[in-house]
Amino acid sequence: MTRSATPKLAAYGALAGFLLLGALVERRPELAVVSAPFWLVLVLALASVRSATLRVDVEVDRDRVVEGEDVEVAVTVRSDVAVEHAEIYLALPKGLRGTPNPVGFDLRTGEREVPVTVNCVGWGGYAIGDTYVRLRDRYGMFRFEERFEERLPLRVYPREEELRSVLHSAETQVFAGNDVARQKAEGIEFADLRPFAYGDRIRRVNWRASARRQELWVNEFHAERNADVVLFLDTFAEARRADASTLDSVVRAAASLTTAYLLRRDRIGLVSFGGYLRWLLPGSGLVQRYRIVDALLDTEVIENYALKDLDVIPVRTLPPQALVIALTPLLDARAVNALLDLRARGFDLAVVEISPVPFAQVGPSGELDELAHRLWQMTRETLRSHFHRAGVSVVEWKEGVPLAAALGEAESFRRFARHARA
Repeated sequence: MTRSATPKLAAYGALAGFLLLGALVERRPELAVVSAPFWLVLVLALASVRSATLRVDVEVDRDRVVEGEDVEVAVTVRSDVAVEHAEIYLALPKGLRGTPNPVGFDLRTGEREVPVTVNCVGWGGYAIGDTYVRLRDRYGMFRFEERFEERLPLRVYPREEELRSVLHSAETQVFAGNDVARQKAEGIEFADLRPFAYGDRIRRVNWRASARRQELWVNEFHAERNADVVLFLDTFAEARRADASTLDSVVRAAASLTTAYLLRRDRIGLVSFGGYLRWLLPGSGLVQRYRIVDALLDTEVIENYALKDLDVIPVRTLPPQALVIALTPLLDARAVNALLDLRARGFDLAVVEISPVPFAQVGPSGELDELAHRLWQMTRETLRSHFHRAGVSVVEWKEGVPLAAALGEAESFRRFARHARA
């Protein structure tokens, strides 16, 4: 982007003008004598200064990074006037931090590339490139200031947690995967024994059982199939403090689960239930991963009172026999009603409660605030027991606890509940 910068009077030039004006108004020659050096410099600056044509180009070494990584930004400044003192400032949104910023340099050659290292502190979708340029003449009497707008996209993905085990779906699909299906077919998990039938392979014969029963018996196995998993993101409300929020934990957990399930060859989808309803149908592969993670970057809490009565997710949004994993702080009744409705419709449901308790500080009022805090926690315990009675596992994931530990607790509950139903 190219712009013409008009010189403006700097602080020293303004001081010389004020001294001269004061000497003329007050008719005091001593002020004129004191300001003589400033006049001389101002006259020299006026003789040498002229408008400058500036061009600023901003380049980013990559446009997709992971939270916590650095991005190298190269700001190239060109001027048709040689300048000894120049300074740039790269305007960065919240979540990005530049080092060094602002940067001072000389522009005597007419062109200079200035590197700025940008640390991606928080996840999200950003636009960078807005640059402020300030030039000063050699005498410091005049300055040039211009703003250059150049929007370069930068997507910062949330840092994921490595998960060695995930929640297993109660029902599987028809494609090959890592989950043991209830159906008997080709596989490696032993299921049962049955008499030999015409067409059975010899390698499936159980010779020990055949010798004991004096006839041929063969092994049957459970098939390995994939599963459909849908991540339910509750974005109706969040608990927040200065450096973190429950929404941050929701997004990081969703990104970690997406990677873990896709590595298992499962199909995974996304439902964002908040200010407005949006979803991605289950899919697999690297493309689906980028679709989900890009959708997570746009996740935010949006207040929408038009949806105050919406508590049911449309039928065609979720595939049949899908495992629904809800990531929610359980702060909004609309999300709670939607989850209970999914359970009533027969969906396999698990709830990971992003605990808002660490974000709720007890006030300084003393006994009354502490009593209110205890009542609030008892209300949340009642809500969890309501899910448990419906056969839904609810695990509380607190700040500082690995996500894998919460998933392990949920899987233990689901295994116990499944055996109890049997």
